Amino acid sequence: MIIDSLSSASRYASLHPLFAKAFEYINSTDLTTLEDGKFDIDGDNIRGIMASKNGMTTAESIAKFECHNKHIDIQFCIRGNETIGWKPRPTCVSQKGEYNPEKDVLFYDDAPDTYFGLTDKQFAIFYPEDVHAPMIGEGMIKKLILKIKL
Repeated sequence: MIIDSLSSASRYASLHPLFAKAFEYINSTDLTTLEDGKFDIDGDNIRGIMASKNGMTTAESIAKFECHNKHIDIQFCIRGNETIGWKPRPTCVSQKGEYNPEKDVLFYDDAPDTYFGLTDKQFAIFYPEDVHAPMIGEGMIKKLILKIKL
């Protein structure tokens, strides 16, 4: 997992061949005008999900404590104050259901080890070994999730 501000995003371009393109999209797009929904940025390589909604309680979010096998998430906070729970996947012990390959998601009943906050122009990068519980907070949170193909 990586947590940082958009002003430092160039440091991470070399970590994955698609990261430079993903951060270029974030920097060159007026994200405040995008409507909620899913869209392609680079075919199956980079897909976007725009989400604007009121923050959830911690209990609501950890009910869908998730990770992915085929994608890396770049979760970028556009507006609001978002708290995210995190735990390393190798230490999770209570899988919740089976892996869904169509949605590339696996859930756990474990509790996060730690919580951290994101606010305007900050991002987190979640690799497959990062189980995360996003969108915890009060008030409106507007964020972009980029799904980067491994």
